[in-house]
Formats: sequence, structure tokens, C-alpha cells
Amino acid sequence: MEQSHLLLQPLGASVLVTRERWAELTGLPLGVIEAQCDKGYWPTVRKGKYSLINVAQIQQESLLQGR
Repeated sequence: MEQSHLLLQPLGASVLVTRERWAELTGLPLGVIEAQCDKGYWPTVRKGKYSLINVAQIQQESLLQGR
């Protein structure tokens, strides 16, 4: 039987974050985050002129790798 996971976000947590916010959260320099996003290392979503990092997808992939 397939096991499903429920991802719980703390109140106020966002599923999509800017590159600047992701740099703050990870402690990596913004230039590194921008280069990694441009190379496709982080899952991103385009909303108009904005490119947002999909934190929910990162969490889901991490859970799947941890099995």
C-alpha cells in the first residue's frame, strides 16, 4: 500500500519564496542562489516578471529521498 506524506507549513511560512529570501534562509550568497536557479538546481515558478523558488517541491523531494 502506498504511503502518503502530509507536508505541514508553519503559520506564516510561504510555499514560494524569492531568490533573496531563499538566500537568507539557506545562508548562501544571493549570487550563488541566482546562478543555481539559472542552471536549474532549484525548482522555480515564473509569476510575471518574478522567479520564485518552490519550497514545497524541495521539501517533497527531500522526503522522497529520505525513504
